[in-house]
Amino acid sequence: MASLPIDTAKFSGMICAVPPAPRVANRETGQLRVDRETGKTMYQVGVCLMAGATADVINVSVAGEPTGIQLGMPVQIRDLVATPWENDGRHGVAFRAAEIKPLSAPASSSTASKGTGQ
Repeated sequence: MASLPIDTAKFSGMICAVPPAPRVANRETGQLRVDRETGKTMYQVGVCLMAGATADVINVSVAGEPTGIQLGMPVQIRDLVATPWENDGRHGVAFRAAEIKPLSAPASSSTASKGTGQ
């Protein structure tokens, strides 16, 4: 099925509800899930999405370990997509992002060198 992009700018806040943890591919062997394109270990982060008076927690997968994220910390998510799935009568929606980082992450070196970083 096709992935659906999600506009995270529509949310009034995003907070880490479950800290990053490696995704397990095989529970019997403990083998970790690996991204096919990068070869990096996949991590899952529980994120509370707030919109107005409602909030939902979703599990977001990301390739590579997100650094600096702690429970209760505001986060930003880059390129969030939702992919509906169905397997053996079970179904759901999987969420994946290109990056999850703390909201207060320092400006990139290119931004800081222009005098616009904080």
